[in-house]
Amino acid sequence: MGDVLEKAREEVALGNRILAQEGVLDAFGHVSVRHPQDPKRYLLSRSRAPELVAPDDVLEYDLDSNVLTPTNEKLYAERVIHGEIYKARPDVMAVVHHHAPAMMPFCITGLPLVPVFHLGATAGGSVPFWDQYEEFGDTNLLVVKPEEGASLARALGRNNLVLMNRHGATAVASDVQGLVFRTIYSCKNAEFQFQAQTLGKIMPLHQGEVEKAGALNAMANVTTRTWEYWTMRLEKSGNGLAPAQKKRLKAKTKKQGKTKRRKR
Repeated sequence: MGDVLEKAREEVALGNRILAQEGVLDAFGHVSVRHPQDPKRYLLSRSRAPELVAPDDVLEYDLDSNVLTPTNEKLYAERVIHGEIYKARPDVMAVVHHHAPAMMPFCITGLPLVPVFHLGATAGGSVPFWDQYEEFGDTNLLVVKPEEGASLARALGRNNLVLMNRHGATAVASDVQGLVFRTIYSCKNAEFQFQAQTLGKIMPLHQGEVEKAGALNAMANVTTRTWEYWTMRLEKSGNGLAPAQKKRLKAKTKKQGKTKRRKR
């Protein structure tokens, strides 16, 4: 059990660092994963800038977002985002909340985010928009109460991504590698949509294209390739995990790829 948990903590740390390296996360934002052996728990770092998250920072929480081991460390105020989504979506295994610059024009204007290129299909054909004010009135715009997290989870519904009015975005996936892929390419999609709007009418993917391209994007040979690419970029930046941690995570990634290929 210890080895499985250690690997999960390493993936959470690496997911945070990759998304910081790629400009999605800055001092704020956070990645979590459902506990690999107990679906009523999840793993999330203590309150720390994503670029600095290490496996030892990753703590266990129950789905009410209570930390399970007493600690004097500060915790993320918005951890209820993760707990309430895991409650509402048993199929979700990984969650990220971020304020990526590419998404913010859509969060501010309410203009629909639509898939405009094949890798952007990972966001799904529909991206709901959550306005906290409609249910809770004036707040500080953080999602800190269980009822606020539950409202966000309802807005997300069965979708892959939800935009948060004047705040940011939250995405979900079946594992950390898929989550990182979805997060980066949904942001790329937002960039391309914003740029294309300056040229003329947007022509989004057809629903059938979204479904087929989305399924292709979830294949192991796609997510493994991109995970290795972003990990390499992280290592070149000098902010990768320690050598022993990288070796264990590489072995896990290789094993996961073989398992996914056997299932197809």
